[in-house]
Amino acid sequence: MKLNKFVNIIIGLGLVILLVIALLLIFNRQVKNQLIKSYQPEISRKMIIQNEKLINQNKHMSNKSNAMTTNQSSKEISFDFDKVQDLDLQTAVSARIHASNVRVVGQIIVPQAGLHLPIGIGVANPTLALAAGTMRADQKMGQGNYSLAGHHMLDHNILFGPLYYRAKVGQPIYLTDMKYVYKYVISQKKFISAYQTSVINQTKKPIITLITCDKTGVNRLMIRGKYQARILLKNTSKTLRQAVNNPQYN
Repeated sequence: MKLNKFVNIIIGLGLVILLVIALLLIFNRQVKNQLIKSYQPEISRKMIIQNEKLINQNKHMSNKSNAMTTNQSSKEISFDFDKVQDLDLQTAVSARIHASNVRVVGQIIVPQAGLHLPIGIGVANPTLALAAGTMRADQKMGQGNYSLAGHHMLDHNILFGPLYYRAKVGQPIYLTDMKYVYKYVISQKKFISAYQTSVINQTKKPIITLITCDKTGVNRLMIRGKYQARILLKNTSKTLRQAVNNPQYN
């Protein structure tokens, strides 16, 4: 009797595990999207300053790969876009569990496209699972070529999906470091080869470059904007201040 009871328990647990796996497979995309949307960090000026100092004090650039590590995290902060992989459920789960490893340095808002995301340092897969990522270590808002990468998802409202489907020339782009707001205006939207990496190179004129994959994953969509102005956050419109201070990230 005891043996039969034990066997029944094992079978029952096995069936439950199989059911959970089946449900995860069926609802893979929905679960992944919810994990991404659930990342709603509280971004403060103090947090940004700490992350910027952490990177500046502890960065060690490798000669073999454009990567950077910090003493406070065993996770690599990478700027190697070639290592970016498709966003699967496993990566999303791991990234969400270890969300504190994302070194947030600001926010990006494209109101007319419905995009609002935290900006993390680098393009490591866990960072891009939850945020837009900076593509070079020397980037500063309002200076040179501020380049960001983001995933293009099947859901038009997740990560850089809104850019792919709704961004248009003439729309404003706002970056903020929680002290200033930096305004750009989209001047170009086009598909480029994945090998055209020069588009993220530093420039003398201040511009913004946003990169995501096309539908095939082979090529890239590039959105470029011209710099307009830097405004104190407290002096911006009430609508923009509310969006920055009470964000609903997509």
